[in-house]
Amino acid sequence: MDLETFRALLTTEGQALLTVLQDVEPGLEHVTLADLRRECPAALVSAAVEQVRLRRRAAAKFGKFAPRLYFTPDSVELSSHLAVSQYKLSRVLDELGVVLIDAMSLGSGVDALVLSWSHMTEAVDKDPLTIEITAANRQAMDEPMLQLNCADITGFDSQGEAVFIDLMRRVGPGEGRDPEAYDPPLSWALDRVRTTGAGWIRLAPGLPDEAVPDLGRADEAEWISYDGEIQEVVLWFGLLGRRTALPTPVRKATLLPCGVSLAGRGLPEPAVRPVGRYLYEPDPAVVHARLVAEVAQDVSGGLVDEGGPLITADELHRTPFATTYEISDVLPFKSAALRATLRERAVGRVAVTAPGLGIALDEFRRELAPKDPGTATVFITGTTDRPTVLIASPILDTPTPRNGTAFAGS
Repeated sequence: MDLETFRALLTTEGQALLTVLQDVEPGLEHVTLADLRRECPAALVSAAVEQVRLRRRAAAKFGKFAPRLYFTPDSVELSSHLAVSQYKLSRVLDELGVVLIDAMSLGSGVDALVLSWSHMTEAVDKDPLTIEITAANRQAMDEPMLQLNCADITGFDSQGEAVFIDLMRRVGPGEGRDPEAYDPPLSWALDRVRTTGAGWIRLAPGLPDEAVPDLGRADEAEWISYDGEIQEVVLWFGLLGRRTALPTPVRKATLLPCGVSLAGRGLPEPAVRPVGRYLYEPDPAVVHARLVAEVAQDVSGGLVDEGGPLITADELHRTPFATTYEISDVLPFKSAALRATLRERAVGRVAVTAPGLGIALDEFRRELAPKDPGTATVFITGTTDRPTVLIASPILDTPTPRNGTAFAGS
């Protein structure tokens, strides 16, 4: 979507189109489109159709706000859940002690909008479309205290007491994996936040360690997940009580919506041990933060595979940082009776936890074809020459803290 098309969506004609299309059942737009295209420009109709579809996709992240916000495909994909933005706002309120914030390189703009619920925030981005979409979204977010500035952030004279810089990019094979190739580069963002003295940088959670040397010498690197799905990593600077840089940044995993956090304790990788009665699958935030060892210590367990995320133990220990399973069977992958056993147990999920096994998962799932999926999970582990299948059922009564917040290991 270009700037001219977006501006057309904001006209009376564009708003009428959006209203009509939002009331049409998904998948039935074609019934209405023929009439609309006779009455309105085809490009405008197409833009309205895309916007309604994006709003429906965004509903899982933005709830009641989604039908009134404007998106691009990238902004829906790269935005974190609204609860993540609200959580970061709570940290800013509790731990940064600032009033004026500069939000730079806006991304979806939602973080800047949420910040402005309680802070005077100046949002800066050199892309006119991003600025105008954020301006339109400002009206849907309770009239926040947000000023917008279309400018090159590298030349912007920051007046804020803290700086937030959004460097979230797609991270895939050969895509977005070098933050120094970003515009602006990570090194510039780090210098800007350090010069200001306080702030945070938002990054994709899947960046390799070498892409962010020493975690940018931040006070803290926090990997955040929502409902078991990894969202982002945040590099925090200038946290209250940490005005002097720490020798090593604190690594933290935070799980939302329950609001529990696990901080690193500098533990070595746990030893591999024989499979016990229980299996623990750490939350993706724990895995990305490289805190599997901390969870293993807390549950008195060891690794199923060297370098893998699965933990096994002989006794049950409650933890909010991993899904807990009881193992019923340990079978060789090539057993003739394996598929019959899996169908009998109504396996609903298949997960490969050891890389390089060369197993065609989609084909394997089709062969299982469980009639009542979801009662068990099969984990395929081991080595290429000796893959192993663990059949396990989840233990669903793992408690969460009464007040919704716990800080373990800190």
